[in-house]
Amino acid sequence: MRQMVLSPSAQSLWTCRRNGIRYSPRFFCVNVQRQKMQLYHWSLEERAYLFQKEYLVSTSSYGVGCQMNSFKTPLGLHRIASKKGGGTPQGTVFKARVPIGYTWKGMSEAKIAHRIFWLEGLEFGKNKGPGLDSFERYIYIHGVGDETTLGRPSSCGCIHLAASDLMPLFDRCRVGDLVWIEER
Repeated sequence: MRQMVLSPSAQSLWTCRRNGIRYSPRFFCVNVQRQKMQLYHWSLEERAYLFQKEYLVSTSSYGVGCQMNSFKTPLGLHRIASKKGGGTPQGTVFKARVPIGYTWKGMSEAKIAHRIFWLEGLEFGKNKGPGLDSFERYIYIHGVGDETTLGRPSSCGCIHLAASDLMPLFDRCRVGDLVWIEER
């Protein structure tokens, strides 16, 4: 049976071409309004991105924006610049990307848990550069201790994901995979 061919938005692919950015094997698309993230993978046979899976996420309770110290989720094209937490058990809690405890040992309300994908903005003047740089703002895709907040805005700029989704993604995804964040 032929797999359904859905692809990232035309705007995200156009942004890659306009900025001379090569497509990555995996492409994440985060929709802030829907509080969903879709994963696509590149098919050599189809010469297109194919839809793989959709995940429930949580973005900023402050809305969207790229300004430093705004606590808003930045829009536009990003890439995974770094992965943190490999080799630690599920439930590991992080502060400044360093393990500090476990969700099952009294840290169930942990703000950053399990694994971290640290994002780098790729659009100068939008999410890269002075005063609005996603990497310098420490924008991540990461787990949280309280997963009841998923599906509604509740972060301080990052994208929250359930541990059951994040853990297998961490092993499959690579530094350099693209992430598109759109409002609608």
